[in-house]
Amino acid sequence: MLPEAVPESRPSPFRRPAPRRRPDDEGDDAPAAATPDPFGEWLKLAASVIANSSRAQPADAVLRDHLRTTRGWAKADLFQASQAVFSFYRWGGWLDGSLRLESQIRSALEFADNFRRRPQDFRDEELLARTLPEWVNDALPVSAAWLRAIQTEPTLWLRTKPGRAQSLGQVLGRTRPGPLPDALAYTGEDNMFRQPEFHAGEFELQDIASQAVGLACAPQPGETWWDACAGEGGKLLHLSALMQGRGMVWASDRAEWRLKKLKIRAGRAQCFNYRAALWDGGAKLPTKTRFDGVLLDAPCSGLGTWHRNPHARWTTTPDDVRELAAVQTRLLNHLAPSVKPGGKLIYSVCTLTRAETEAVAAAFQSGHPEFAPLPLGNPFQPGAPPRPQLLLWPQATGGGGMFIAGWRRTG
Repeated sequence: MLPEAVPESRPSPFRRPAPRRRPDDEGDDAPAAATPDPFGEWLKLAASVIANSSRAQPADAVLRDHLRTTRGWAKADLFQASQAVFSFYRWGGWLDGSLRLESQIRSALEFADNFRRRPQDFRDEELLARTLPEWVNDALPVSAAWLRAIQTEPTLWLRTKPGRAQSLGQVLGRTRPGPLPDALAYTGEDNMFRQPEFHAGEFELQDIASQAVGLACAPQPGETWWDACAGEGGKLLHLSALMQGRGMVWASDRAEWRLKKLKIRAGRAQCFNYRAALWDGGAKLPTKTRFDGVLLDAPCSGLGTWHRNPHARWTTTPDDVRELAAVQTRLLNHLAPSVKPGGKLIYSVCTLTRAETEAVAAAFQSGHPEFAPLPLGNPFQPGAPPRPQLLLWPQATGGGGMFIAGWRRTG
């Protein structure tokens, strides 16, 4: 059976009052010898991560810090702690915030297990009422299909070197082919960052929706591209691979530490046809080069990542969306002059809000008549007619959500 649903009048765990004792919660403080805890120490680790997480300290970052400083733990216990943290935030709308944190985590794990085994027991109406903050309903078209997708534990996606997916899958084991070329879904519990094939540059960890961005760009060998908000370089490496290492890819970011990490990743992937430069997003560009293609993978509210980053559901606000939409529009305006006549401008965000997707695209188009909408093929639907805007939902990708828009400079 499902754990009893929490009535709407009960407090949310994300505006939690001071915990109070309840008759059905008395065993939580009993001595371990009298009431053995079948969950073990990993439950305490998960509770510590949650207790120390906030808007300023996202749960995934706190979890990484805890795991880095944890020594001598079994791999299974660390995996369980991670699952517990994400289940807590994924099922937060179902939890009784008046219970002790450990009890809420136990309930969240029960919900996660029941959803995994019997998703049909969760009614659409219940998912629509409990899964997300109310403001999201005004920001995008919320559907039960999307909510079911983001309540499912996320798939770990790998992007291999071109043409190597099948052979690498045999070496790694516990993989299945993805819907895009060179994509593998990993179904095991090993830390893929520690695999020798990763350190040999045979694959990158990259969500399937992010892989779709590179395919939508469709860069050709010998072209010159600019990944304007490159971060640590995931999409830049994909562009370089699609270009077969020929031509040039510029990378820029406002944070020097990200570009340093990009350099390490590029070396591991044996990507040498790139050049990195700092850019703060302002009107002064880092180069006077005119490009065959510019990719703006812009900072965004990240609603498309809420399947694997459920803590952000409860910390992101409507103000974030409005402020980021203004940033995205400004970045597109600044980048427009760097596209050569006949060149492409590709805009992508891992979010689904109207303000950051179709509204930003419409604002750019109205202010730049020298750009015409560029039809893009949907990598997940090879036979579908190309469209100038792609809104990729998690239930369709098997991974994250993504918006992609394209233009070609005509004048």
